[in-house]
Amino acid sequence: MRHYAAYGSNLDPARIRAYCSCSPMTGTGWLEGWRLTFAGEDLLGWEGAVTTIVESPGDRVFVALYDVHPQDEKQLDEVEGVASGMYRKLHLRVATLDGEVTAWMYVFNGYEGGLPTTWYLSELVRAAEQAGAPADYIDRLREHPTRTAQP
Repeated sequence: MRHYAAYGSNLDPARIRAYCSCSPMTGTGWLEGWRLTFAGEDLLGWEGAVTTIVESPGDRVFVALYDVHPQDEKQLDEVEGVASGMYRKLHLRVATLDGEVTAWMYVFNGYEGGLPTTWYLSELVRAAEQAGAPADYIDRLREHPTRTAQP
């Protein structure tokens, strides 16, 4: 088993269970020195930007940790667009109540920028709530500006 640290909409254990039935959530933690942001709005042809993380001293990102079976890892790589080059995997240290663990995360392969749709941001908030993120973290997510969907 290998550790995967999920952020954004992948914080929701039910979402990960749909792709990775053999990979249980084992806890939560913080990715220190990074921040949650958005990217890909103009590149992907979607209505809004998607989540990613960028280095940012003094910031941190709430993550859910999963012990991922190798077969589930291949499935996640496909869903997250690793083969297409949309996302890449980074191995980073995650701070937990039991100490630090190394885990991989998917990071958008492009420039930061853009706004999420209101619907997408509400999915991020719901996922953070499902994973047990602290109230102040969820409140900051809710306050993030969103893009109005184009007709």
